[in-house]
Amino acid sequence: MTGGVLAPGEATLGVLGGGQLGRMFVHAAQGLGYRVMVLEPDAASPAGAAADEHLVAAYEDDAALATLARECSAVTTEFENVPAAALRRLAATRPVAPAAAAVEVCQHRAQEKRCFVEAGVPCAPHGLVTQPGDMAPAALGSLAALLPGVLKTARMGYDGKGQRAVAQPADLPAAWAALGGVPCVLERRLPLRHEISVIVARGRDGQAVHLPLQQNLHRDGILAVTQVPAPDVDPGTAALAVAQALRLADRLAYVGVLCVEFFILADGSLVANEMAPRPHNSGHYSIDACDVSQFELQVRTLAGLPLVAPRQHSAAVMINLLGDLWFDGGSGLPSEPRTPRAPDWDAVLAVPGAHLHLYGKAEPRPGRKMGHLTLTAAEPALARARAQQAAAVLGLPPF
Repeated sequence: MTGGVLAPGEATLGVLGGGQLGRMFVHAAQGLGYRVMVLEPDAASPAGAAADEHLVAAYEDDAALATLARECSAVTTEFENVPAAALRRLAATRPVAPAAAAVEVCQHRAQEKRCFVEAGVPCAPHGLVTQPGDMAPAALGSLAALLPGVLKTARMGYDGKGQRAVAQPADLPAAWAALGGVPCVLERRLPLRHEISVIVARGRDGQAVHLPLQQNLHRDGILAVTQVPAPDVDPGTAALAVAQALRLADRLAYVGVLCVEFFILADGSLVANEMAPRPHNSGHYSIDACDVSQFELQVRTLAGLPLVAPRQHSAAVMINLLGDLWFDGGSGLPSEPRTPRAPDWDAVLAVPGAHLHLYGKAEPRPGRKMGHLTLTAAEPALARARAQQAAAVLGLPPF
């Protein structure tokens, strides 16, 4: 169902999901005068704590979905693994962005790869592993040409989860079993120079804008650092990545905020890695460094408000703050327990241009995203120097 413009201050917006992305959407929507209702089963969720109303229920709960449809003028989601059936049910009576069909493509790696191919966007050579017979020597065929590679679950993989490295054909059955014997995509391992991402916002009328290209550094499969402007990406490659991200948004008839992650290979060529049908960790810097953040863009696409191209007014480096920072020493094993401690926020906030965002999660755990820190400055070199200073205070490795 499509809808007209929802004027600021005159509507309630709904969100499926209660994580930190939802929390930052809530803040952006409330800043424009909207009320926000969150549907999330966790009673202590970050978005639920910030929302005007929190429906504590499962995403497919009939009564909760009926309430969301009755009380909200439009509905979005803050994570890609929301049940598509819930989005379809809501879309029968309310505008929903992104649509279930687009979310389903991003939920399944094989469909996502097919979308890349059909849109003419290069991606890593890949094949499917869906049953034991696919790995039999007589049937292995083209899969062998993808090795060494990475086996990834077709669904539910994120932050490095749901992946196994595979060096040779004999390793494939064990890797598939370790991932639960579920349908997987095998991708050839490529020689990477850099990881980048493009965040696009597309309205119901097909108009689209984008944030500046982001250069990303991952550690253990989790985003660690984002730099904008991207220090190692030439203008031609940046323009190509933006054009390909916009092409994918058009291919999906997408409405909302879409992130497309790319690899720049050792030879300088560009391949798409994956898409996220929502705001993205690499775009968090936009809250402090742009005049329109990725979360305000999400609000604008949902409410049908005008889309304006974001202007980056400050160079920025974003550092992810994982739960590991809340512990000292030890391995975490019973024989070597780790000592809880609070990061030295005074020293961090003494760094000029430091903007601290904590997500309201009560329990820090290793690998859990607890917040992010953005360092801004007038020049990229100064933003990077400030970020290195903050990283040293936090005990994080330099980059």
